[in-house]
Amino acid sequence: MDILFFGSLVVYFIAMGIQFAALAFKKEAIVKAAWIAFLVAFAGHTVYLVWRGITAGRLPLSNQFEFATAFAWGVALMLLILRSRMKADWLNVVAMPMVFLILSYAALQPREISDLMPALRSGWFAFHISSAVISYSAFVIAGCAGLRYILLSKKGQSGNETKLRQMDWMGYRLVALGVLMLTITILTGAFWAEQAWGAFWTWDPKEVWALITWIIYIVYLHLRLRSKKQGIGMAWYLVISVPVVLFTFAGVNTLMSGLHSYG
Repeated sequence: MDILFFGSLVVYFIAMGIQFAALAFKKEAIVKAAWIAFLVAFAGHTVYLVWRGITAGRLPLSNQFEFATAFAWGVALMLLILRSRMKADWLNVVAMPMVFLILSYAALQPREISDLMPALRSGWFAFHISSAVISYSAFVIAGCAGLRYILLSKKGQSGNETKLRQMDWMGYRLVALGVLMLTITILTGAFWAEQAWGAFWTWDPKEVWALITWIIYIVYLHLRLRSKKQGIGMAWYLVISVPVVLFTFAGVNTLMSGLHSYG
């Protein structure tokens, strides 16, 4: 399994490098080569997760390594869907590095397969962790869309209006999806916490930072829907919010001790 994991990581890196070359040389053949490499890496990544789940006899989401691996897979899947359904090939150059970096973080974590801790043996496990993966992935891709909006708008070329509108709209819809899934994550976590620890809310660092993340993106939706904010200001908002998501995902576990320190 390690060969498959690290092989996928290397091919993601190759895809990212080819994509940067495509950006520099502006050759369609190079863009296609980067996408083919990315699909090969994604296929290996998918097989690895399935294989690990079968070997462990559970969903491969129980610790920081497994969550990071699933998180990277979720970002890759969203890129694949958006590129295929909306022809958003402009996402490649920022989303591919995010997949590689998140999976690289996973590679630094212990990879041993272990039994679920007693607190994790619950029917809420799949709903809570899976919704978190989808939520974080949506926020990261929204940040990628925001970054591409900023870079494209700075070029000042005519004819980019359609792409800019697509990036702006996509960022908004991804945030809406992310907020929905993070709401499910927080609610299922509250019910799970009540069963496992006897309280719906314990002010655990992970809970607090999940709530902070939720509030940040609720503010974005408020600005977007009530104040009709759009454009480069909202794109910057999406980009600046991503570090909060990443801190909630990894920083809390690394720097703060709490009930979620195992995950």
